[in-house]
Amino acid sequence: MSVTARRLLITSALLGLAASSAATYVHYNLIKNPDYSSFCDINATVSCKAAYLSRYGSVAGVPVAVGGILFFSWVLLLIWGARGKSRIQDSAPTYIFAGSTLALAVVLYLAYASFFVLKEVCPLCVATYVAVIGIFIVSGGASSMPMSKLPARALRDLGVLATTPAAFLIALLFVGGAAWGMNVFPREELRPVVQQTPAVSASQQSELERWWALQPKVPNFPFENEGAKVLVVEFADFQCPQCRLEYFALKPMFDDYAARGTGVKWLLKHYPLNGECNPGVSTAAHPASCAAAAATVMGRWKGMFDKVTDWLFLHQAELSPASVRSNVSEILGISDFDAQYPKALQEVKAEATQGGALGVDRTPTFFVNGRRIPGGGMAPQYFREVIELELKRGK
Repeated sequence: MSVTARRLLITSALLGLAASSAATYVHYNLIKNPDYSSFCDINATVSCKAAYLSRYGSVAGVPVAVGGILFFSWVLLLIWGARGKSRIQDSAPTYIFAGSTLALAVVLYLAYASFFVLKEVCPLCVATYVAVIGIFIVSGGASSMPMSKLPARALRDLGVLATTPAAFLIALLFVGGAAWGMNVFPREELRPVVQQTPAVSASQQSELERWWALQPKVPNFPFENEGAKVLVVEFADFQCPQCRLEYFALKPMFDDYAARGTGVKWLLKHYPLNGECNPGVSTAAHPASCAAAAATVMGRWKGMFDKVTDWLFLHQAELSPASVRSNVSEILGISDFDAQYPKALQEVKAEATQGGALGVDRTPTFFVNGRRIPGGGMAPQYFREVIELELKRGK
């Protein structure tokens, strides 16, 4: 391996290691706090958050960025081991080329997912793509041993590794560190990927406007707009799968309205399908729903309603009364969840009673400026059009 090739490989590997380490740090913080904003979240298009929290950001709950750390560390270890008169000097570039070929296939898939599925540009991801491509090109040019001879050579080099104490110890540390890193990293339940929604045509807009005008207003609607031009009230249950889908589909839209100061307000109210906290329900179809709803009330008291709500929907599949208590206590930094629970549950019961008085019989149920959306919800593009109609009326 020439000095130039060695330097280029080290530079590419260090770039990839730095980017993967930063990505792992950002992903870790996003799991602990879904509202975390990093230096690479620049705007709606250039952002790390959407990529890391999508289904493409993790494998079996472990962020792909951890795999990047392992790959680039492995490359640097091989370069270090091939220095001087090492017995793997001639085979190291071929090992790196074979590994980078697999890595290239992975990053091409992730790049496609980022650019064409999520329609996002993740700066740290792009840096790792560049690093992998650089390693692939340089190691391919530096390889002098045919790939067909690699399996036989690998057996010989493993023997060398086993008889070289320093190299064997480093290999053990690398494998042990990799296993430790993948096991200690907090697991997450993946968010649904929010696909780009198609634009609403002029004819659809016209039909939607006529349909919306026919929807009756609820008399004596109990929620005040408090200065907002459009008030959206949603009754939800944290163990309701459709509520989870609607939450992650609509939250970006409501965040956008809030950021632009357009006067759109979104209220999430509780209607748990559990008789413990909902007088209108006689069964306990969702056993953790009361604890989850009470947890968000406690979150509201501490100014962390959105954080707790996001966590609960993110981890919906694993919710139980015990998991809600332990995890939310950690998120809120409280040690008296059980002591606060009865008071919080009273608020949940009050909201569920309001929902029952409004005729709520399913979750989710939406009201926009006092008009109920039939059927429980609608696609985000039509929901936005309904809000735009109400904004026009409020001018």
